[in-house]
Amino acid sequence: MKLLEHTIPIVEISIGASVQLFIKREDLTHPEISGNKYWKMFFNMKKYLEKEVSERKIITFGGAFSNHIAAAAALGNEFGIQTLGIIRGNELEDSWQENPTLFLAHQNGMTFRFVSREVYRDKEKMMKELQEEFPESLVVPEGGTNENAVEGIQYMLSDETKGFDYLCCAVGTGGTVSGLVKFAEPHQQVIGFKAVKDDSLEKRIKKLSQKDHFTLIDASDGGFGKIIDENVRFINEFYQYFGIVLEPVYTGKMLRKIFEMIADGYFPENSKILAFHTGGVQGIAGANEMLKKKNKELINICRT
Repeated sequence: MKLLEHTIPIVEISIGASVQLFIKREDLTHPEISGNKYWKMFFNMKKYLEKEVSERKIITFGGAFSNHIAAAAALGNEFGIQTLGIIRGNELEDSWQENPTLFLAHQNGMTFRFVSREVYRDKEKMMKELQEEFPESLVVPEGGTNENAVEGIQYMLSDETKGFDYLCCAVGTGGTVSGLVKFAEPHQQVIGFKAVKDDSLEKRIKKLSQKDHFTLIDASDGGFGKIIDENVRFINEFYQYFGIVLEPVYTGKMLRKIFEMIADGYFPENSKILAFHTGGVQGIAGANEMLKKKNKELINICRT
């Protein structure tokens, strides 16, 4: 992989408050390997491609609507490398073609192994077994989070980001926020908005970043992947006013929480806040399928 030849825009979100809010459009990094996924895989792939192997394969893990699974498949397709996705839950084993994320990943050449949730919980054991089964493969953890991923996140920061007081990102497995914490300027405060109920995140982030100047805030709406009506309304209104597509699992929840915090006076007057749009809009199609089954309001930007 190589560094981007184009600049990622930073756009201001005018909200009429005593603080300034900006979004760095990392979702525009790549058409399919969007946002933080590109940078989390940057050094993983760079180091892997430097190795002499006879047959390359990328193996990774995720749920049925995983942005990381979709990005890993696209990455393999771009480099002509086979990809294997280990999918949590075996209920879709005979009907994965109906799942938008898995269908997209398969179009990009990925094959799947579906495993029970019980087996999936012990990912360290699976990683070891897969590395033994495919000794020349690149086995990447769930969400792409490892030390190489943390190093890649440094490229989400630049001279343009140094003037901000707060750096905000959604948190899943913790790789992106760890990179921001590790490479942020000394004066910057990093806030991670948790999309998942995971009490181990703080310890993991400290270990990966070797620093502790960050704050974690619950933005999960009660659980990973849970989409409440308020979140859908916020995403639709945000797109209507600002023309930026947010997805409902990470960026939608983060931005909604930031708006609430601004309204509650969390940020000091004249603060400059930078939120990172980490991509993942491919997940909207799957989210709308679930919402439609529940007769809920849909995310408008995905309608045809």
